[in-house]
Amino acid sequence: MASTSAAQAGTQAGTALSHGHGKVIFASSLGTVFEWYDFYLYGSLAAIIARQFFSALNPTSGFIFALLAFAAGFAVRPFGALVFGRLGDLIGRKYTFLVTIVLMGLSTFLVGVLPAYTSIGIAAPIILISLRLLQGLALGGEYGGAATYVAEHAPNGKRGLYTSFIQTTATLGLFLSLLVILGVRTWLGAEAFEAWGWRIPFLLSAILLGISVWIRLQLNESPLFQQMKAEGRTSKAPISESFFSKNGKIVLLALFGATAGQAVVWYAGQFYALFFLTQTLKVDATTANLLIAAALVIGTPFFIVFGWLSDKIGRKSIIMAGCLIAALTYFPIFKGLAHYANPALESAAASSPVTVSADPRTCSFQFNPVGTASFTSSCDIAKAALAKGGTPYSNAGVGAGMSATIRVGNIEIASFEGAGLDAEAASAQAARFNGELQAALATAGYPLKANPDAVNTPMLLVLLTLLVIYVTMVYGPIAAWLVELFPTHIRYTSMSLPYHIGNGWFGGFLPTTAFAMVAATGDIYYGLWYPIVIALMTFVIGTLFLRDTKDVDIT
Repeated sequence: MASTSAAQAGTQAGTALSHGHGKVIFASSLGTVFEWYDFYLYGSLAAIIARQFFSALNPTSGFIFALLAFAAGFAVRPFGALVFGRLGDLIGRKYTFLVTIVLMGLSTFLVGVLPAYTSIGIAAPIILISLRLLQGLALGGEYGGAATYVAEHAPNGKRGLYTSFIQTTATLGLFLSLLVILGVRTWLGAEAFEAWGWRIPFLLSAILLGISVWIRLQLNESPLFQQMKAEGRTSKAPISESFFSKNGKIVLLALFGATAGQAVVWYAGQFYALFFLTQTLKVDATTANLLIAAALVIGTPFFIVFGWLSDKIGRKSIIMAGCLIAALTYFPIFKGLAHYANPALESAAASSPVTVSADPRTCSFQFNPVGTASFTSSCDIAKAALAKGGTPYSNAGVGAGMSATIRVGNIEIASFEGAGLDAEAASAQAARFNGELQAALATAGYPLKANPDAVNTPMLLVLLTLLVIYVTMVYGPIAAWLVELFPTHIRYTSMSLPYHIGNGWFGGFLPTTAFAMVAATGDIYYGLWYPIVIALMTFVIGTLFLRDTKDVDIT
């Protein structure tokens, strides 16, 4: 009798709540937009932050350490998922993601008031990294809370649509951060912005925090959590039940059969495409950013479209299709980007191919995610110079003990061994080598940058929009799928960890891994094998071992 009454209460609550779904979606999505805004500010201002907080180091090392601090936020996201996922399953969804947004907002605000290295010395970078870690922890708890909260309010048959609004928040948060930075920089001027104006976007977090907290305080707890708590069915040990029971198998399948592929498609379609345009094809940064932004504007509504469609035909089929189509078409799409962005590079590579001749035993796989490794062999120096310049090349072997050389058409350039050279000698050798290499490349017709008059903007926009649509296919329905895979009493914990490992680690390592693969082979498209292999792995595992969940009753 008691369970019947509870079920009736849950049904009534679900019916009544459907009238207020707009408020639930708006409040959850707005708070998540603000969290992504806070998170992206640091990355967008990394160069200035390096000069403010790592000024004791040389500019290159300072920038590397600033990027490391940015990466630290991604690295700790899974730990935030564990900490706040557990709290969300113990005390409730609403109060947990109130805590995460307060933590994120305060951490971001404090970056804005933190004295620079010149004022407080080594304490400045230590505090900065600590605040960055807090941001990563907060973001690790926010997404799972917002997705779970919205899904548990949604009526059956609309969870894909409702949660798809959460999926737009990362893109909107990035837009908001760039818009604020551009506005403040334009208002103050570059010099004032560099000196102190960069703090204003961080300080604005206090206003955004106040708005988000006020809106979220108006919300009620998830009806499913309230019912579960009233019946005494909450988990006493969410982490153990999530990962050290039969449920742990579903967590692993969700990681390898859903979020890993979703993550690499997401990063390839937005971040790696931008990297490929600017670093490999040498398209002007402003042009490339505007093209990516335009593609995002066109593509963002498809998050909602595919979320809605997943309520009709299923989450799994759309996500698996997105992974498979992306894997099958990345090579022609990126080759199309090269053709329409920098035809001179394509022509030069055909008429005057570049070859690196070196002892293979002296060539390293230049995977350097923490910026600390040193690649000083003549082979590594030659390949790094070509990869950095976006120049495609082939490889040829030479005898042991011979230094590497680069042949551009009929011109041969000797590399040099960097190990054991003092700073002055290394600098002189680098200047000689780079000068000869650039002269040979120029003679062969390799462009230093893409010719703006030769850039086919409409075709680039079409291809970039297609990449973003792939992103929306895999990302739009993923929140609903993850929510529905796990039971209510451990849902927050169980879904958060595979999501943040997939996106923080599989996706986060994509640019570094792809660059190392290109440097090793000389093929500017070879880095695409990383997202292709991961996406195909997800397609196979997800297709064979994960069920579709669109008709699951999550109560």
